[in-house]
Amino acid sequence: MNLSNKQIAIIGGGPGGLTLARLLQLEGANVKVYERDLNKDARVQGAPLDLHEDAGLAALRKADLLNEFKKHYLPGADRKIFTTAQAEVVFSDHEGKPEENFGYAYFRPEIARGPLRNILLASLAPETVQWDHHFISMTVQKEGWLLRFKNTAAVYADIVIAADGANSKIRPYVTDIKPFYSGITMLEGNIHQAKTAVPAMEALLNGGKIMAFGDSKCILGGQKGNDDLGFYASFKTDENWATDSGLDYNDNAQLLAWFKQTYTGWSPHWYELFEKTNTPFIPRPIYCIPLDQTWEAKANITMIGDAAHVMPPFAGEGVNMAMLDALELSSYLTSDAFDTVQEAIAVYEVNMRKRASKAARESLENGEAMHSEQALENMLALFAGH
Repeated sequence: MNLSNKQIAIIGGGPGGLTLARLLQLEGANVKVYERDLNKDARVQGAPLDLHEDAGLAALRKADLLNEFKKHYLPGADRKIFTTAQAEVVFSDHEGKPEENFGYAYFRPEIARGPLRNILLASLAPETVQWDHHFISMTVQKEGWLLRFKNTAAVYADIVIAADGANSKIRPYVTDIKPFYSGITMLEGNIHQAKTAVPAMEALLNGGKIMAFGDSKCILGGQKGNDDLGFYASFKTDENWATDSGLDYNDNAQLLAWFKQTYTGWSPHWYELFEKTNTPFIPRPIYCIPLDQTWEAKANITMIGDAAHVMPPFAGEGVNMAMLDALELSSYLTSDAFDTVQEAIAVYEVNMRKRASKAARESLENGEAMHSEQALENMLALFAGH
């Protein structure tokens, strides 16, 4: 194995980085994960994650964690409805869809981010994750890298793997290629104690998720576990809308007024989402990798997940690509088929870029379809094929 006597540093403790650490430790590798969160109890934001049979679930199966996943996933949370802007339901798969169908290609069980993180953390050797390590920069030292962190001492690593997300600080050490703005921004809202706070929306969701389409705009939402609800108002706008809008994202009344003005003609049924969101709202401009990105493989540094291939969320591929990256990279790095680490990284990166480009193209195409005048018809046709 090319990793004998080598110290591996994974920057970022999200699902991709933690999965990679688990898989490498199972092969006897020496791994540390450096995470900027203060500790394991830091609040984990974001919508639940739906894992795919040939990607996220395959990685968990290889990591011997599928049974733990089954104890903590959200049965029924993958069920969905499509509605018009008037909240009229035009599609539902709630009836007849089994809660559990592991092994089926289109079964995509959902799990909240916190429980998934806890499953992965519990599988790692003690002290694997170094908390409160906010990466700043690194420089070449001997055959590896000296990594510097905010408020903590520098550390040496023979191999560095970026798992630090869309705004990766490691990516510039690998390539100058930057993601481009997709033309779509999503405004995120989160509501605690949803059954009490937004009873009408809670009843409409019925334990699953919702996609509402009208006038080239969307509302996408769903359960988050622990009686929380998350949603996104998704629309086409300029890249700098988040700062140029002048909105106070801590002001529910102001955001409701914005919704009424921007989502003209949408039913008052949606108003409670904006009235009851636990502020701040979070604007998220959506970026994507160039579909033809390429670079020369380095000897001791590579990337996984959004650091390598950020893409829109409209195909549900983000976390799955990251966990599949972890599965494939760990396999290559621990294989005897390569003479050097660089050879293993090169093969991984070629395959990873090919996969990511295909997924990113699908995500972009889905995003265009979901934000078109014919969005509802487009989505009905897409799911009819499944």
